Amino acid sequence: MGDFRFSVNVLGLPAPGEFAELCRRVERHGYDVLFAADHLGMPSPFPVLVAAAQATERLRVGTLVLNAPFWNPALLARDVATTDVLTGGRLEVGLGSGHMKWEFDEAGIAWQGFSGRAERLEETVTELGRRFAADGFAQQERMREAYGMPVLRPVQRTGFGGWGPPLIVGGTGDRILRIAARHADVVSVAGAYQIKGRPPGSFRIGSAAETEERVAFVRACAGERAGDLELHVLVQMVLVTDDRAGAAEEVVSRFGPAMTVEELLEAPHVLIGSVDEIAGQIHRNRDRFGFTHYTVHGPYTDVFAPVIEAVHRAAG
Repeated sequence: MGDFRFSVNVLGLPAPGEFAELCRRVERHGYDVLFAADHLGMPSPFPVLVAAAQATERLRVGTLVLNAPFWNPALLARDVATTDVLTGGRLEVGLGSGHMKWEFDEAGIAWQGFSGRAERLEETVTELGRRFAADGFAQQERMREAYGMPVLRPVQRTGFGGWGPPLIVGGTGDRILRIAARHADVVSVAGAYQIKGRPPGSFRIGSAAETEERVAFVRACAGERAGDLELHVLVQMVLVTDDRAGAAEEVVSRFGPAMTVEELLEAPHVLIGSVDEIAGQIHRNRDRFGFTHYTVHGPYTDVFAPVIEAVHRAAG
């Protein structure tokens, strides 16, 4: 298993100076990656990532995740390549199938069933790899020669068949996880499950048993690639407290009886306890599930920072 990595998922955008300082604080805290989401009402991801890279020295940046049906692959290839160049090869590209129907409706994009969205995701992955590998557009060859214009392509050669940045694909269903196992460098085993019979976007937290089964499914699908995959988890809640059981009981009472207190404390997508207890849980999760990359949402940036130090300290 690889070393631990930790990241932050930015949800809002403060003033430019405040955002630059936020990025530098993320870097000082020891985080490895700053992610931007791809949702209406949130900042456009690629400008955020370029600004974050310019404000920092080593921090990697990425999308978690782009909704593939939102994007024309040719234009997305241009944005990915441009961002990878401007960030000095620090970009990681997360792609998903999209799950919020209301966003499609608001954007005027036709909503497809799950199979159609999954198919669009894999088509996008394949097309991006093809475009990254191409030697530019033949129609621009004379212009490139006349003006010394280089072919626009990513700096990195790790993901997309060795022609682009590292690729992250995440989900819970068989179809998406098969795509991840075939193509991704990082597989995000999602912890949010659509509640049956409820509108799209109505979720519950997955249990440890469900997560364990999903990880086993990914590994089986990946075959010989399984040992090369980085397994990622998006943490939905971080509660640092000296009363682990009491805090979990309060969460269960607030959000309903979908899980028992014991199940909530065992779930890898929720971290509750003292700094050392959470660090211990992260180490146990690596042994049980193989998770080595944890992302927390932006509001937990500072509260989770001591956990990063504790995890590394315990790892020696």
